[in-house]
Amino acid sequence: MLPTLVLVGRPNVGKSTLFNRLTRSRDALVADQPGLTRDRHYGRGRVGERPYLVVDTGGLEPVAKDGIMHEMAKQSRQAVDEADVVLFIVDGRAGCTPQDMIIAGQLRKTGKPILLLVNKAEGMMRSKITADFFELGLGEPYPISSAHGDNVTEVVEIAMENFPEELDEEEEQGEKPPKLAIVGRPNVGKSTLVNAILGEQRVIAFDQPGTTRDSIYIDFERDGKAYTIIDTAGVRRRGKVEEAIEKFSVIKTMQAIEDANVVVLVVDARDQITEQDAHVADYVLQAGRALVLAVNKWDGLDDHQRLMVKNDMERKLHFLSFAKRHYISALHANGIPGVLKSVDEAYAAAMMKMSTPKLTRALLAALEKQLPPKGGRFQPKMRYAHQGGSNPPLIVIHGSGLDDVPASYTRYLERSFCEIFKLQGTPMKIQYNSSKNPFEGKKPRALTEAEQRKAHRARIRGRKLYGS
Repeated sequence: MLPTLVLVGRPNVGKSTLFNRLTRSRDALVADQPGLTRDRHYGRGRVGERPYLVVDTGGLEPVAKDGIMHEMAKQSRQAVDEADVVLFIVDGRAGCTPQDMIIAGQLRKTGKPILLLVNKAEGMMRSKITADFFELGLGEPYPISSAHGDNVTEVVEIAMENFPEELDEEEEQGEKPPKLAIVGRPNVGKSTLVNAILGEQRVIAFDQPGTTRDSIYIDFERDGKAYTIIDTAGVRRRGKVEEAIEKFSVIKTMQAIEDANVVVLVVDARDQITEQDAHVADYVLQAGRALVLAVNKWDGLDDHQRLMVKNDMERKLHFLSFAKRHYISALHANGIPGVLKSVDEAYAAAMMKMSTPKLTRALLAALEKQLPPKGGRFQPKMRYAHQGGSNPPLIVIHGSGLDDVPASYTRYLERSFCEIFKLQGTPMKIQYNSSKNPFEGKKPRALTEAEQRKAHRARIRGRKLYGS
């Protein structure tokens, strides 16, 4: 197991900035606004050749008794329970606050090793900026600058000095687990579904749109299979996205879709299938990701309402016919095993390897049933096919005159390949590679005098032979 370093502290002291520096990424959203981070955010860091896990947490508000701040504090305390070393971050420019005193008292009770980091110390004397924080009783304060990187490496080395050197587990593993992104509009139950799949309150599920702001990657194992699940922020219509933070949240969601192998699109059965649901689904389709459709909040609907929801999906999400649908209740964990089974099937279909001979035979079988229509001067001729990629499966068809193959015939070929190879839950892309005329664009060579005389004699013979 890799050592786990957990970042805790009041809101807006620079935890997410330090997380991004330690992981050498921009995975955590950073803005000058308290309470931006809400869920536990895991990442990998390395000091020298020694890897470690680092956990970013939401601001720890010890006085919060309910609401979203209370849920954030619960997440932070759960992260501290998992920690090998706690990095308690305070704001050197704000000085020691009563909240810092309360948090320090709570951390001492855990018995965990604690390093006190005084952030925002760039350009200030060490003795002056750390003097206030000795009263916290957590040992020597270490001045750092998470924004500029001052003393960050030295602090991590101190935190790691009591742990043996380990190999990076990720390097030892040959195959990475499939990534599963949970996407949809705000407040449709994405975080509740993530918790139901994990079997614990891993992310904050709150009855308030926009609770999740960042894309949270979580590794887990179920029935002996490893997965990485991604909880994402809800995607609203572009015209309703006003705050800069929400815009970055939407960008993070789009990046998570691109990064995922399989996407679970969550829609609300108690609300109409909206235009925004179709927009999110279309983005997943354009990204070429395997898809599973989860219709949440199915419990409590009568037969007439359920029929109306199904008819609504047939009209508005008809282009997702390749995806399996599951009618679930994330709150009561109903239908979760079926969703994961479809995720496995969709992942297997998206990553399937198809040999060139089998693809060519499938292509010839499709051509026997229906030839491509003549679009230009010549009839398109398709000779053979091979696989050009996975996730989504890409099939490259070689032949001549393929530049004018209509989209309707391409869809016919896609359906034919999916039926023959039993591909369920993944879109398919077809690419045409048309051979070129070697003489196209070349000017004819001028005939020599001997060739001109020969051609003239041939014309004369032709007139005598045919009497013209």
